Amino acid sequence: MLNQERVVIENVTPELNNGVFFIKRVVGEKVFVTADIIGDGHDIVQASILFKHEKETKWKENRMNPIENDSWQGDFTVEKQGYYTYKIQGWIDYALNWQHGTVRKIDDGQHVSSELLEGREYLEAISSTVEAEEKEYIKNLSKLFKEKSTYNEAIAEAKSDKLHDLFYKYPSRGLMATYKELKVYVDREKARFSTWYEFFPRSASEVEGKHGTFKDCERLLPRIAEMGFDVLYFPPIHPIGEVNRKGKNNTTKATPDDVGSPWGIGSKDGGHTSIHLDLGTLEDFKILVKKAKELGIEVAMDYALQAAPDHPWVKEHPEFFKWRPDGTVQYAENPPKKYQDIQPIYFDTTEWKPMWKELLDAAMFWVEQCDIRIFRVDNPHTKPFHFWGWLIGEIKNKYPDVLFLSEAFTKPKVMQQLAKQGFTQSYTYFTWRNSKHELVEYIEELTKTDQKDYFRPNFWPNTPDINPYHLQGANEAMHLIRYTLASTLSSSTGIYGPIFEQMVSASIPGKEEYLDSEKYQLRYWDWEVKNKLTTIITTINHIRKENKALQQTNNIKFCHIENDQLLGFYKYDQEKTNELLIIISLDPHYSQQGHIQLPLNELEVHAGHNIQVHDLITKSSYHWNSEWNYIELHPALPMHIFKIKK
Repeated sequence: MLNQERVVIENVTPELNNGVFFIKRVVGEKVFVTADIIGDGHDIVQASILFKHEKETKWKENRMNPIENDSWQGDFTVEKQGYYTYKIQGWIDYALNWQHGTVRKIDDGQHVSSELLEGREYLEAISSTVEAEEKEYIKNLSKLFKEKSTYNEAIAEAKSDKLHDLFYKYPSRGLMATYKELKVYVDREKARFSTWYEFFPRSASEVEGKHGTFKDCERLLPRIAEMGFDVLYFPPIHPIGEVNRKGKNNTTKATPDDVGSPWGIGSKDGGHTSIHLDLGTLEDFKILVKKAKELGIEVAMDYALQAAPDHPWVKEHPEFFKWRPDGTVQYAENPPKKYQDIQPIYFDTTEWKPMWKELLDAAMFWVEQCDIRIFRVDNPHTKPFHFWGWLIGEIKNKYPDVLFLSEAFTKPKVMQQLAKQGFTQSYTYFTWRNSKHELVEYIEELTKTDQKDYFRPNFWPNTPDINPYHLQGANEAMHLIRYTLASTLSSSTGIYGPIFEQMVSASIPGKEEYLDSEKYQLRYWDWEVKNKLTTIITTINHIRKENKALQQTNNIKFCHIENDQLLGFYKYDQEKTNELLIIISLDPHYSQQGHIQLPLNELEVHAGHNIQVHDLITKSSYHWNSEWNYIELHPALPMHIFKIKK
């Protein structure tokens, strides 16, 4: 297409899939934008970022600044939830170009009377838009540029910064080039910073062998709040199927006393909009959600799109399932795992539109009836990507506070695609990253590639599905190490609670699965237990709440330590008003020593400058004035969380 643009804009970041997907931020964050902006010849190029919220009609403008080699940078702050649109404009600035050329001629000793007359035209062009004081300045300049008797004064003004700043403030945009519109979705702060605690409500009873209720869960809320958790996640709370119900330890034959897996959803008592009768009533659940909020805790529900063989959908909507010639439905599988108590939803059905609406209605029920604003989504990678983009969009268009955690332990690009489709947070590979090299490499991938703009990690040391090998039979130090890593490397973290804090790690031999798994039976927990692990978890959680550096993931710099058993990193908030230095031993058995190199450039101090590091766990303080500083950590307390004072 023919056009007269003289500026080329390319290599824009952030931009996902050529603008097909939106990037993500939370309220109050900045969007940093870079681009290559190139003009022909020697003329002066200028550029701006234009941005607006979806409910605004007028664009706001922030100017961009050149970095080097025709690269430019700029930023804007997102102040409200919802979608923002942003775009880049570049132009030849005629007025600044005039001044630049005129100054070069003046410096060369050339006479510029004609150029001064030309400058009057640029002044006249902006005279109607400037402020009163500036209007007077323009009037005086126009007179100076015209009179021969004031030539020397005129050329001094022509070279002045004051004139440059005026032309910069009121640009003379020639042959404008505009890059396509891009989008950013802005969530509330919980999308970036959250601390999750998971337990099975049926195991909340004070009486061993008795099925827990929502009333029992209410009793535990103060403890969870005191420990510093702000999200309480429940596995599915719906009726559990009786057909093909699983027995203890995933056996395929259940006894009459077996309670089954909560993920085998649906029975004669209802489906995805019903509550398991032994847990209580819908009103009981509403009360629990309300009391949790009063303590600063949000209840997250499990959204699992699957059905037990006796789910009401099987009879009411047989088209939601794929039937085999013998009249049965193939149960769900994730080889080598088999889920005989679950029938997968058939997303290839020709009746997909009413099915999608039914699935949306199931989620909307809990949003509207119980004020649920967080969902942990079970196995989203086994459902169509575009279904999630649609469903999440539909819910957030009406209820923008709703957040979605993707439980997708699968291939990297699949996890990334789910994040691009709209999932707020995602489970990650942290559970299987153990060595210093593995941890650094993985965090660098999450925070230094384009994933930082759309993939928000949530680090879990364990889950009901995953009892990692390094926690099986592990000592207290290993549990301390894994929680400290998870909660300081990522701004969102969570634990499968009582089993982690009480260090119960018996496993099925050769598998990363819990023996006597709570997924298939009631477990009795002593909820009054307090140990060093619960104390340190509580301390770290409150440190996270008090330090903005730990309320984000991306601002991180790993520090050099000549010891592969010691991991050190520097974290800071957006304004660098809160700076932390964190050192963690990866050895649960022996003391480790080394010297850590301070990131002087990032700290913006020189070698020899005295800084104080205050340990937020032990309350000890140290004064360092060297680039390299000695550290030693013992398994009894294998971490330092230093607050930096410069």
